[in-house]
Amino acid sequence: MKFLLVEDNLDLANAISSRMRLDGHVIDHAANLEDATAFVETDEYDLILLDIMLPDGDGRDFLKRHRAGRLDTPVIVLTARSQVSDRIGSLDLGADDYVTKPFDHAELEARCRAVLRRKSGIAKSTIEIGGVVFDPVAGHLTVGGEAVSLRNRELRMMELFINAPGHVFSKQKLADRLFSYDDNVSDNAIEVYVGRLRRHLEKSDLKITTLRGLGYRLDHDA
Repeated sequence: MKFLLVEDNLDLANAISSRMRLDGHVIDHAANLEDATAFVETDEYDLILLDIMLPDGDGRDFLKRHRAGRLDTPVIVLTARSQVSDRIGSLDLGADDYVTKPFDHAELEARCRAVLRRKSGIAKSTIEIGGVVFDPVAGHLTVGGEAVSLRNRELRMMELFINAPGHVFSKQKLADRLFSYDDNVSDNAIEVYVGRLRRHLEKSDLKITTLRGLGYRLDHDA
């Protein structure tokens, strides 16, 4: 998954980013509303973690403005305000959940998983198709009954493909989803990860098809 973290406290932002990257997520960080707006206007995110008190304004204004623009990316508000009215106000503006500071990182991770499950409309995260059983939350992949170990970016690429079989992903689209804004991406990085996934899927009914000049597509040879 690709997250946008909007948080002006650098120590907290670094701590959250480190934990999320350990879970295999890609995360971009904005320290103010101006940068956050630029990020959402130029990229696509699975989840936004949004602080309320920011140097150039109130995070709730950002939330209200982008909900009015029909941005449906799930948003979890990070707030130091514990008043019930503040939490209700954030939810009424379109937040999907909130976490009160200070918080335990394990709780934040659990709330992220819950919001993403609700967004996808499923009660569980496991996907089964073509002899493959995939759990992106736990990071488990089973092919033909055998467990397969995936590296972080292989895991996230698998998640993209298996959630949209038949959909064509361009190299640029895959790069945008697998790498953060500050990452240096080599020309053949996507080809390397696609090649690894292909080898993992050899004993299944799934295959990744190359469409020359367009990108890649996950096909189910049932």
